[in-house]
Amino acid sequence: MTLSILSFENSLSISADAAQNAIVESCHETVGNEGTATNMVETIQHRTRSLVNPANGRTIYAGVREFSAEDDHLVLSSFLTTALGLHDHKSEEPIPITVHAKQLQKGTYVKLRPLEAGYDPADWKALLEQHLRTNYTTLTNGEVLTVAAGRSSVQGQGEYKFLVDGFKPEADGICVVDTDLEVDIEALNEEQARETLKRIAEKLRTAPGTTSGSSPSGALDVFKSQQGQVLPGEYVDYELGAWDKTQAIVLEVETADDQFVDMFVSPLSSTQRARPRLGEHVFAELDDRPRKRVRLEPTNAALDNAEALYISVHAYASKASSADATPVQYTISAKHLNEETADKAQETEQHGDDEVRCGNCGQWVPKGRLVLHENFCLRNNILCPHGCGQVFQKRSPEYEAHWHCQYDTSFGNTTLGLAKHNDVFHPGQVLRCDVCTTQETFSSYTALAQHHTTNCPAKLILCRFCHLEVAQEGDPDVPSAEVLLSGMTQHELLDGARTTECHMCSKIVRLRDMDTHLKSHDLDRLSRPPPQPCRNSNCGRTLDTASRAGDTRAGTRIGQGPGNNIGLCNVCFGPLYVSMHDPENKALRRRIERRYLQQLVSGCGKAWCKNEYCKTGRTHLGLSSPTTTKDALPMIKTLVDSSILPSSGVALHFCVDESSQKRRTLAEMIAAEDGGVTGKSGYSFEWCLAALEAENGDLDAARQWLKYWAPTRREGR
Repeated sequence: MTLSILSFENSLSISADAAQNAIVESCHETVGNEGTATNMVETIQHRTRSLVNPANGRTIYAGVREFSAEDDHLVLSSFLTTALGLHDHKSEEPIPITVHAKQLQKGTYVKLRPLEAGYDPADWKALLEQHLRTNYTTLTNGEVLTVAAGRSSVQGQGEYKFLVDGFKPEADGICVVDTDLEVDIEALNEEQARETLKRIAEKLRTAPGTTSGSSPSGALDVFKSQQGQVLPGEYVDYELGAWDKTQAIVLEVETADDQFVDMFVSPLSSTQRARPRLGEHVFAELDDRPRKRVRLEPTNAALDNAEALYISVHAYASKASSADATPVQYTISAKHLNEETADKAQETEQHGDDEVRCGNCGQWVPKGRLVLHENFCLRNNILCPHGCGQVFQKRSPEYEAHWHCQYDTSFGNTTLGLAKHNDVFHPGQVLRCDVCTTQETFSSYTALAQHHTTNCPAKLILCRFCHLEVAQEGDPDVPSAEVLLSGMTQHELLDGARTTECHMCSKIVRLRDMDTHLKSHDLDRLSRPPPQPCRNSNCGRTLDTASRAGDTRAGTRIGQGPGNNIGLCNVCFGPLYVSMHDPENKALRRRIERRYLQQLVSGCGKAWCKNEYCKTGRTHLGLSSPTTTKDALPMIKTLVDSSILPSSGVALHFCVDESSQKRRTLAEMIAAEDGGVTGKSGYSFEWCLAALEAENGDLDAARQWLKYWAPTRREGR
């Protein structure tokens, strides 16, 4: 097995203080601004130290985490205090600790010997890589390496302990930063090896999928229930990947009357990534009943952005459980609430007018037999005096095993259920989170589970910026105001401090501020003044010139506005411009008339022209053309009279260049999409024209411009 250890944040703190006067500090390593990653690794190697306790001769190698202690002090981690034997010191006198600078070689091989039999995790490589990266810069020959096993057991996090027994290259210590480390795990002795093999064989006999073991994990379907079995102390995991998120979903697990299992549920989302367990779940059903139900409403905030539902079925294992325990059979299903309501309606019992209900057992009996029934019932049956409503036969084993918790409202009918309730809700010891530094204590596993799924720094999240599953980090006891106000985790706040370029405006923005920045763009999009198309029906320009940055008044802002009051763009108005004083637009009217006559009589001669008021365009459109000025004047009289009145709403018809005419045609095509003018989505014609003008006729780029800068018809209404 080869481990890749490429982390810079995995060194230990050191101190020369005595056990009674030791300064215990939790910190992260800072290597400083050493330049390249190679320089940083070399710096870490040079900062390794050898610590010697002269009182007992113990030696340990360590690395420097950070330079934050007071002058003349070295801060010592709890691991190093134990390794140097400082906790065994009874005197109040301080112990001198000798610190030597010692450059260690990078290790390539290490041999580990388990201190207990039966170690068999699913993935040694991932477990050791994560632990060494997080906690160690060096390894010392002969030291005890303690590795956390996880939070899957009822008792909390377990531990694996190993004796470090040899390195390559041969030395008393090695550096484990930025190296590939080959690991051999060998038994401490033959007896331990035999015991380990025995336990592994037993584990294989009861492996998931075997007749004696738990059912394998799998997917759950809304339309189909599944049969399964689970061994005491184990979990069977299911995943519900698809359901109608507009309806309530009911998850149900049912067992035989004399057996029961527990059900844990957690949504799979960016803020919840772990499989549900006793000490880490969002929803749970732990009552002492053969049928367990968890109902999730679509309005539940925990289901926001949930990709799937993780469901785990667990059978409680008491301390007296034997290794040969039989698996518990169960049926698991998921259904929507409307189906459940229909089932309940079918199960509703109908009672006649001649029936009355017994006050002791609650059964419905005929009125004529009520006295006889009550005499028998009161003599043989008893109603639970604690108010749970259950009826038992007097002196029956069920009544003897019936219990009510003295601390809460829970109750059940089995001694195993009582033991489980006390272990889960009223454990004999105070619970603490063993994966973070919180000072908070927890009175039950449900309270611990809430901590693990809310503010625990070790809770796994899917970072919205680096898109990796990482710990959320932060201070669980005093969360920062920035975390509370932003809705981000501490990791996301730090990772979101990186900057990137806005794809819309090219500004440099921090990743965590990008959503707010884009919302400001969206507000600008909705409040931006609409573009004004050129009055020429063949022109593909706007009066104020649209820019790629979404400005619909870009030309006017730099002094290149239309410069006329008849609604034509600068290009279309250019041939009509003269420098003479013409307050009544009489000369302009003559120039417009002359332009129309020239188009109709002589034509523009352009191969792309489709102007119906041009001889060339009419020929391309298959229309007849007037041959003389006398024939053309009646056609243009109305157009000429209204041309100098912008408020008339009458379009002008002048020939334009090919690119402008093409943009106009494409704009009409885009505007006709999604129902056209009467549609509820899509974009109006003036915005389509501005988009094509800004992107120089590029159709794909124009559609992107509309998405960024233009309001839809629905938003504009």
